[in-house]
Amino acid sequence: MDLNPAMRQTLRKPVQWVVGLTGGIGSGKTAVSNRLHELGATVIDTDEIAHSLTQPDGLAIPSIRTAFGDAAVNADGSMNRNYMRGLVFKNPDQRVILEKILHPLIRESVQNRLDQGAPNYFLIVVPLLFEKGGWNELMDEIVVVDCPIEQQVRRVIQRNNWTEEQVLAVINNQASRSVRIEGADHVIENTQGITELIEKIDFLHRKIIKKAQK
Repeated sequence: MDLNPAMRQTLRKPVQWVVGLTGGIGSGKTAVSNRLHELGATVIDTDEIAHSLTQPDGLAIPSIRTAFGDAAVNADGSMNRNYMRGLVFKNPDQRVILEKILHPLIRESVQNRLDQGAPNYFLIVVPLLFEKGGWNELMDEIVVVDCPIEQQVRRVIQRNNWTEEQVLAVINNQASRSVRIEGADHVIENTQGITELIEKIDFLHRKIIKKAQK
């Protein structure tokens, strides 16, 4: 589901090179972004921003409580993620309401960080880059981290202790692998071990930095 016009306010493109990073849940986006950060990328992770907005005293919490009631907020003042996850996946209308709260705040935070500049290039991690409008025009190139769905499921079950049904519910609400790959400038296949993955990331960084420094 695309964002409505109010949620798709145009982000100002910085002079620095901007790389978008995306991929399905459990594909390995964090491993890729962490390594690129080590190599000199200035990383802006929209998931991390969303988490900060929904932590105790986060900027989004008052609006979430108003929209979804006290059950949506934990005793410590953070968003009740389990409750909200169950709610939004069962009811798309509720997901839209949550997005209307979070997405403008996320984009405002992204813009603030872009305005600070980067010594090399920006890497913006957007898990739903192809699902939500208003991001592609900001990117100079897009990197997709990919692996088979079976690997995604195993990784998320191991990492989050979710059920297979929960993982598949998330995957089914994301763009398909074919859609992501078709929209990518670079695809990193994360199907083997960390050593091979780092080799691929380092090779990609060398290609990006050449463009960023032109």
